[in-house]
Amino acid sequence: MDFPYRRLRRWPDVEADNLQAWDATDEVLVTRTLALAEERDIAGSEIAVIGDEYGAITLALTDAGFRGIRVHQDLATGRRALARNAREMGLDGFREHELERDLLAGARLVLLQLPKALAELEEIADAVARWAAPDVVLVAGGRVKHMTLAQNEVLGRSFARVQAERAERKSRLIVASEPREVPAEPPFPVRAEHDGLILVAHGGAFAGARLDIGTRVLLDQLPLLGRSQLRKNDPNPAEITPESAGSAHSSGVMDAPQDAPTVIDLGCGTGALAVAYALAHPDARVVATDRSAAAVASARATVAANGVADRVTVTHDDAGSDLADASADIVLLNPPFHLGNSVHTGAATRLFEASARLLRPGGELWTVYNSSLGYKGELTRIVGPTEQAHRTPKFTVTRSVRG
Repeated sequence: MDFPYRRLRRWPDVEADNLQAWDATDEVLVTRTLALAEERDIAGSEIAVIGDEYGAITLALTDAGFRGIRVHQDLATGRRALARNAREMGLDGFREHELERDLLAGARLVLLQLPKALAELEEIADAVARWAAPDVVLVAGGRVKHMTLAQNEVLGRSFARVQAERAERKSRLIVASEPREVPAEPPFPVRAEHDGLILVAHGGAFAGARLDIGTRVLLDQLPLLGRSQLRKNDPNPAEITPESAGSAHSSGVMDAPQDAPTVIDLGCGTGALAVAYALAHPDARVVATDRSAAAVASARATVAANGVADRVTVTHDDAGSDLADASADIVLLNPPFHLGNSVHTGAATRLFEASARLLRPGGELWTVYNSSLGYKGELTRIVGPTEQAHRTPKFTVTRSVRG
C-alpha cells in the first residue's frame, strides 16, 4: 500500500528535526492488519486502534477503505493531530473513544502501539480481554530497542496465546489471542494514601499512585506558596521564607478571608499538587489540567477521593490551551523532559510559555525540575524574574513572577 506517511504532522505537539509523526512500527502494523483483515474477513467496525500517536495507523487503514474504525489516543495533542491530519488528507469514517467498553465491544482485531509503562499495558490488555469479542486478536507493536520480555508476560496474564514475531525494520509485533477469564474487577485504577493525601491512578498515569520525587519536593513548598500569594504585591522572593510562611499559617493568616486565588496545576498527573493545594487553601479555586486522558481520569478520581470536587476542576487539554489568558494567580508545574522515548526539553518550554500566557501580571509560576536541566534562565526569559526557592541534591524549585 502506498500511503503518504510523510504528509503527517505532529502539530500541535512539539515538532523538531529528530521527531516525526510516524515510525516503522506504524507501517508494519498496518501491513499486518491488511493481511489479517482479509484472512479473517474483518470489517472496519470490528477494528480498534489504541496508542496511535498522530493517526498514522488509523488514517492509513481509512485510506485503504476501512470504515467505522474505533480509536483511542491518550494524549490530547495526538487527538488534535489526528483530526488535523485527517482534514488535510480528506479522510474520515473513524470514531474516537476513551479506554472503555464502547471502544472494544465486538472488536475482533485490536492494534496497539506498545506503551512505555507496563501498568498501562496491563490495563489495556485487561480491557481487551474483558470487552472485545471472544475471538479477538491483539496485535501489539514496538521498536525492538524498547521492547522487553516483561511485556509478553503482562500480555500473558490476559491471553492464553502470546507469540512474538520476527523483527522487521527494527520493529517487532506481538500477537495475543484466546482471552483468559478476567477478574470481577479491573486491575485499575489503584489507590494509595500518602500522609492523608489519597492518590488514585490508572495504568497510564505517570508514577502511578506513588508520589514522584519532584512532586514531593514541590509539595513541601506549599506553605511558602500560600505566604507569597498573600504578599503578591511584593514580588521579592528573598523576603519570603519557609519559616515566615509557617508562622503565618499557624497564626491563621492564610485562612483569613482574602481574594481567593485561582490556581492551575499544569500537567497535573494524578492531581497530587492540585488536591494538596485545595486541602491547604479551602478558599482557592483550583484547575488541574493534563494532556493525558489516563492522567485526567486519575486526577478526577483523586479529587473525588479527597472530597474536594467542589473546589477542583479537571480538564483534558493541551498545555492549558482551553483556559483563558491571564486567568491564574498561581501555576504549579512539574514539567516532563521526555517526549515518548526521546529526551527533549521542548515539552517543558511549551508549558513555560503556557504558564506565561495563563498568569496575571504579578502571578507566580512555581516549578520543580531536575537541577541538571538548569531552566532558571529560560524561565526568566519566558515568564519573568525567577529565583530559587528550594534545592535538594537532585531537584530545584523556582518561583517566577509574571511581569
